[in-house]
Amino acid sequence: MIDVNGVSLTIGTSRILRDVSLTAGPGEIVGLIGRNGSGKTMLLRCIAGLVRPTAGTVTADGIVVGRDRDFLPSSGIIIETPGFISYYSGMRNLMLLAGIRGKAGREEVREAVRLAGLDPDDRRPVRKYSLGMRQRLGIAQAVMEDPEYLLLDEPMNGLDGEGLTDMRELFISLKNKGKTLLIASHSREDIEILCDRVYEMDKGRISGEKA
Repeated sequence: MIDVNGVSLTIGTSRILRDVSLTAGPGEIVGLIGRNGSGKTMLLRCIAGLVRPTAGTVTADGIVVGRDRDFLPSSGIIIETPGFISYYSGMRNLMLLAGIRGKAGREEVREAVRLAGLDPDDRRPVRKYSLGMRQRLGIAQAVMEDPEYLLLDEPMNGLDGEGLTDMRELFISLKNKGKTLLIASHSREDIEILCDRVYEMDKGRISGEKA
């Protein structure tokens, strides 16, 4: 369970987030929808532990992010455009990332690449990937260590019709395995198709919630 309680964020003289509270539980896809600049991405950064809120707490299974742990435990994350080493293949990029914590071996990484709709034996460098292929690789990176929590910022960016269908099926399969997914998007269609609950954001606040 992710529990965001009264999170606010001020940077300089700008109030980015204002008393945001929400929950996301196991086996649930929770959506954040709002226009660009509404605070969705910065909220995900706070939940991930990449940014410390000015006030409020983010708790995951009793662990306070930023106090008990620096980062959200057991998490897979895409925030903004995924970045990779352009002259390495997708598989080599992911193997380098997997080596940091050692939680995923070659077979787990290959399976994640396949789940994301890519060929793990494709030797092309990432610089030759289309935008949709880069997005798929970012999703493979997020799921390869079998995390309990997935924070996905605009995960459908650059995907064609087939890619949208593939990713929707993947996210639903992860939900059915008991994972907790928090997805931010400006696309109401993506959110309404996938999500069990939706929080609407505007000017750094939760402006509404619906099941």
